[in-house]
Amino acid sequence: MAPATTAVADETKVASIKTLTDAGAELNSVPSEYTYVKDPNDQADASDPEHSIPTIDFAHLTSSNPKLRADAIEKLGKACEEWGFFQVINHGVPESLMKSMIEACHKFFQLPEEEKKEFQSRKLLEPIKCGTSFNVAIDKVRLWRDYLKVIAHPEFHSLHKPAEYSDVSFEFSKQTRQVATELLSGISESLGLEAEHIAKAMNWDRGMQILAANYYPACPQPDLAIGIPPHTDHGLVTLLIQNDMGGLEVQHNGKWVLVDCAPGAFVVNIGDQMQILTNDKYKSVWHRAVVNNRATRISIAVPHGPALDTAALPIPELLGGEAPKYIGMSYEEFMELQASPAAYMMPCLDHLRVKTE
Repeated sequence: MAPATTAVADETKVASIKTLTDAGAELNSVPSEYTYVKDPNDQADASDPEHSIPTIDFAHLTSSNPKLRADAIEKLGKACEEWGFFQVINHGVPESLMKSMIEACHKFFQLPEEEKKEFQSRKLLEPIKCGTSFNVAIDKVRLWRDYLKVIAHPEFHSLHKPAEYSDVSFEFSKQTRQVATELLSGISESLGLEAEHIAKAMNWDRGMQILAANYYPACPQPDLAIGIPPHTDHGLVTLLIQNDMGGLEVQHNGKWVLVDCAPGAFVVNIGDQMQILTNDKYKSVWHRAVVNNRATRISIAVPHGPALDTAALPIPELLGGEAPKYIGMSYEEFMELQASPAAYMMPCLDHLRVKTE
């Protein structure tokens, strides 16, 4: 995560990144409070075919053909174990719906700042909230992004503006959750468990789903700023879509790999709760969002997690005589931990890791 905190700031008094970049041509450098230096030696060779995330064909994963499905489940398990990230194609969610969702979120970010202020909140589980950076009260380096977070499950919430957001987000969240449910079943089977094992253990029917949109405007010095610093996701699985501008980087074998996904694909990663359940077999991988100097990038990450009152613990059937590596903590408490200054000092999973002599 970003470095430790300094002075406390009031988010309502910190300008959004959109306001800053809309100031015009005079913004030709990154303000000091946004300066974040990356190590170019950590960048993977983009031309190396080894630096491409795996592809999972959803049509095979849900096929009635036993061999096709078994092969897809095997590939899914390998992707979770070796990468923690993969792209999903042929998932059945219309590309037109995905584009409409991105456009609706873009229109929200284009609203006048005064109209967005009613949604500003620091409450973790506020049904609808927007803001800038990550948490300006504890950020040392401000992030080159604005965000919108809307809880879509277990209770659906929606914006009343822009007008099309409600209908589009309802359909998008419903269809995305269907894909996530099938992926969770496939992951469960890839571990040698019954398809519904993880869903039942995590009370998936009451589980969290959040639509988290990110707005990353063009940056005059992209090498000196960051959209979102290295982090892991708190949930079970996250599905992500983006406009035509890439920017997601994944840490793989000690290098940062820029994700290049097929048009209309979901980029999927497993989260911290899955790493706990599998006792580190499937890793929640560090990733970050970089910025560019060409055009605005919009991404929508859709994390899916357990029910808020549910604690993930290593699944006994997967231990194979090994000791559990994690203690339990409710999902709500884990989310609070990730949003706290403690997460800047130590990765969240390390707070739950069983101490060994």
